[in-house]
Amino acid sequence: MFPPLAYLQWIEGRPAAAEHDLGTSDLRRLPAGDPDDLVPPRLRGLSQPGAGRSLREHVADEYDVHEANVLLTAGATHGGFLACATAAALARERHDDAPVDDGGTAAAEAAEGGPQPCALVEAPGYEPLVETPRGIGSRVARVRRPGPEYGLDAERVAAAAPDLAGPLAHVTVTNRHNPTGAVVDRATLAATAEVAADHGGYLLVDEVYAPYTSGTGGDDAAGDAFGGPTGAGLAATVTLGSLTKFHGLGGLRVGWITGPEAFIERARLVEHHVPALAAPSVALARRVFGHRDDLVADARDHCRRNHQLLVGFLADRDDLAGSVEPGSPFAYLEHERVDGDAVSEAAWDAGVLVVPGRFFGMSDGVRVSLGRAPDDCEAALDAFGRVLDGL
Repeated sequence: MFPPLAYLQWIEGRPAAAEHDLGTSDLRRLPAGDPDDLVPPRLRGLSQPGAGRSLREHVADEYDVHEANVLLTAGATHGGFLACATAAALARERHDDAPVDDGGTAAAEAAEGGPQPCALVEAPGYEPLVETPRGIGSRVARVRRPGPEYGLDAERVAAAAPDLAGPLAHVTVTNRHNPTGAVVDRATLAATAEVAADHGGYLLVDEVYAPYTSGTGGDDAAGDAFGGPTGAGLAATVTLGSLTKFHGLGGLRVGWITGPEAFIERARLVEHHVPALAAPSVALARRVFGHRDDLVADARDHCRRNHQLLVGFLADRDDLAGSVEPGSPFAYLEHERVDGDAVSEAAWDAGVLVVPGRFFGMSDGVRVSLGRAPDDCEAALDAFGRVLDGL
């Protein structure tokens, strides 16, 4: 049921082995430190908050939703699994409860366990967002985000939804879009969620890159979380977030989903089938929120500096096409003469890690991600430039 994920197989071990890492997208500013130390370097020396608000309360406050709209997860991947499985279960239950007179089709489907729910997933996009719903038994169809802007188009979703082979479970998008970095505003998310709801499903928004902003709008803008856009609180909308990318704390495996209360209640029942979030990670995540403003400001400065490095690099390269979205430290870039695999292979031979676009359905280019410390990223871009000069 669960096929190997080609991207995760390919990337495993490469960031550690690369001399220059332009593949890692989470903001890892500090070295990993002692692997036996339970406290990540970024949180070391910071005081633990007293017995006050729970982690769930902190997340709810960040997204301006009620606690009942939040489920803590063991990272965003775990959250995505729970969200897809919950949406599929609700789609099946909705179909089972609907009176249907179709000459026996409904009875036949019921005998086989019901109709297959359908997931409508953005293209191009991140491979696990396609394969996870397939793994839990949903049919997957794709809806394109048209280039060169790669914006989300609610009308395209509306046109694709009626052609699905079963009940719609969810429409899945990323914001920022992975791999291009394009941002979708809250109004567009709301319009897309309305389309999903009209067909009985939910809009699922993976927001792990949403906080990657310059912060010029401030953290208190309506619909923002950690300074970035969010769909949290919109009708028929489920969001995924974590401490892995913007906060650089992947080792904690702390994430969350937000959504309508009924969806979260059903997700808690699904969660009984899989491992849950560990208590030590919850305690350390509370420390993040206890020092939230300072940690966010540091991450935003890291993101801003790396964004500027990437913008400057692209501006100096006549052989690369693409754009760096405002505030983004990663981008999808195409070389004028060779495809993404050729660029990635040549870079790897020179000790530079960049990700082939084929893992996102964009084989002509590569995703270049500046997650490491700015000085390290500057050196990595210099090395990558020498690779490109030799193509």
